[in-house]
Amino acid sequence: MSAALYVEHREMTGISPHALSLRAELVGKTMVQHASFALGELSGELCEGRDSLWAILRHPGRGGLALRLAFAPGGIDRVTKHRRKPGEALRLSVRSAIGTHLVVLRAEGLDLHRLRATVTLTPSAPLLLPYLPRDLYPLDAKDDPIGAAGTVEAGQRGVNSGLVYFHIDAPRLGSVLYFQNLTAMNDYYRATGTRPDGAVGGDWPELGYLPPTKNGTAPADPLPAGTPVTVSDALLVFREAPANDEVDSARRFLQMLGVVYTALDLPDVTFRDWIDRTERTLADLSEAPEATIRHYGHRYAHPYTASEYPDSMVQMALIAPMHDYAQWSGTDIPLLGEFEAGLEKFYDPKLGTVRRYLPNVGADKDADAVDSWYLYHPLMNLGRLAIAGNETARSLFERSIDFGIKAAHHFDYKWPIQYKVTDFSVITAVAGADDNGQTDVGGLYAWVMLQAYELTRDERFLHEAQAAIDAAAGMRFNLNYQANLTAWGAAACMRLWRITNVERYRLQSYVYLASFFHNSAIWESQIGHAAHYPNFLGVTCLQDAPYMAIYECFDSFAAFECYLRDSGPELEPAARMLISEYCKYALDRAWFYYPDALPKDALAEDIRNGHIDRALSFPLEDLYVDGQPAGQVGQEIYGAGAALVFATRSFHRVDDAPFRLFCDHFILAQERTGEHALSLHLDGGETCTATLVVVRSGRAKLPRLTVRTVGGDSVRAHRRAADRHEFRVPASGRVILAWE
Repeated sequence: MSAALYVEHREMTGISPHALSLRAELVGKTMVQHASFALGELSGELCEGRDSLWAILRHPGRGGLALRLAFAPGGIDRVTKHRRKPGEALRLSVRSAIGTHLVVLRAEGLDLHRLRATVTLTPSAPLLLPYLPRDLYPLDAKDDPIGAAGTVEAGQRGVNSGLVYFHIDAPRLGSVLYFQNLTAMNDYYRATGTRPDGAVGGDWPELGYLPPTKNGTAPADPLPAGTPVTVSDALLVFREAPANDEVDSARRFLQMLGVVYTALDLPDVTFRDWIDRTERTLADLSEAPEATIRHYGHRYAHPYTASEYPDSMVQMALIAPMHDYAQWSGTDIPLLGEFEAGLEKFYDPKLGTVRRYLPNVGADKDADAVDSWYLYHPLMNLGRLAIAGNETARSLFERSIDFGIKAAHHFDYKWPIQYKVTDFSVITAVAGADDNGQTDVGGLYAWVMLQAYELTRDERFLHEAQAAIDAAAGMRFNLNYQANLTAWGAAACMRLWRITNVERYRLQSYVYLASFFHNSAIWESQIGHAAHYPNFLGVTCLQDAPYMAIYECFDSFAAFECYLRDSGPELEPAARMLISEYCKYALDRAWFYYPDALPKDALAEDIRNGHIDRALSFPLEDLYVDGQPAGQVGQEIYGAGAALVFATRSFHRVDDAPFRLFCDHFILAQERTGEHALSLHLDGGETCTATLVVVRSGRAKLPRLTVRTVGGDSVRAHRRAADRHEFRVPASGRVILAWE
């Protein structure tokens, strides 16, 4: 897993042979320079050492960095410069006993400077690699890696993005984001049977990428002789002067991650018919015996297929999206009324709150135990419905809200993992991974308080939201406990800014976003079963979880819609881009949580909860970036709301037109500018693209369509079928759709 986060490295207890060797070569000036290049205020040299080719970056008087480009045990035989291709700063080959490294450097950036170093190795023989050293060393003003002091803010978690984010404080070089494009190394991982779990990080001053080996030994399968394989695709982004505080650090991280993102070759996305998936889901919820059970004369949803006791979070996770879909489609959903009728049985009048379980829960469960977030998430969905005018939801919400505040006060806005709802005695205080409680519950709590404020205009709820956000200050990159809670925390901060006009809440939202995207996998894994499904920009559900989860995926999607709608031109552009891109890829990736979209052999056989039925349109809880079998946790009935959330946010009805619109970006504004013309405003990344699909409704033939940007440029459909035409349009700006 990752290196420790936010750790100051001013005193080292030891130093590795590799750092000592680099120090000796730099201080002794024994390296041979082969080329030079410029990167803003930094000067760069490509230097040959005893066993490595290095890129040495320096800022006069303010230190620098040493990046190992090629490691050649036994020494380098020859370094050759080659003619550069367009966009390249340098192209060199390094010949040694193990084969030939091809090194390509690209340097660019007007404000935040970016260096990209792509290295391929063509082995001279079937090559076993028991060990390759890390590749990045901070330097002081005298080129000494031992003399530089700084702080590591964030390192790679599991198989999420391969990054390390740090700043060099003495000398004051500034902030650095190192990012490995792990997508480029898929061939290496598949050939060697390895995975990049916690591969990027390190201990000061030895940072960067540690290529994985199998169980700490040489891989059983060698890299084939004569076949080029990418062994590193490193991107470095620089920002002068260290950050002032956690907000400044978080904003810089998002900006620098955005600079990395725009350099990547992004995977394509595929249109998915979430309306059809929704209709199948609703039919299965209504008809499949594995989906529901009766208690007290009412109908309740199981959490998993024919498994686990009904609980309030599960019911509301279905009821709220069903309300959305009924309103969006203008249709009645009979099952919705049945589910709603049973909600009152979760309410405990003695405690004055909605409980997790029904009163008749089995003896194998602790009826009083509740995870901290489980108290507030049902209230959040009740609040959504109450604001929409549902009186049943409003009654339950208002009768439970004071107990939620009582719990927050008892724990001083710093919640444990689990406690007893009867007396607040703690069952589990902290998670083993980081010795923290549920660090982002305060963000969800703040959102619930803002819902209460919207319903009542009682100032005490506004003050509660502020207190919860303020209490989480200082968590930095350890803020994320569960992805969707972190997303709702960001939304709460943005909403607080809108209500109070206090700037620090907008800025504090960046801390939540930075922690969220730190936990994302900005790469496309082809390892194992992951080759069968897109996984780019997925986010692991917990700070220490090995998998992406459907519930956290679609709940984060819903939270980010709220965040973007509350934002404005003041929003950091990189934050806007990353959120929009996350939501775009979620609409494609989430399709593969459904077992009918996966090969049978990609599904788990040993399942923790219930069973997997590929005929049911309910999603699996878990997909794995490292390609483990999917569905090990189970097939989620409470995740069935995913299809409804995606359908109601991405599909748009057009009155008196024979089609619907699909867009993989949130359409924040639209206007019918003519009988057969529609103006759409998208607010995604400035350099990104959105997919706009005109989908036939009914049997009528699609009319002739014209799509133009606000600048008048025509956009041709890149894919046509009898039932839909697909267009790629700019993700930011206005688009005009006209039809005949």
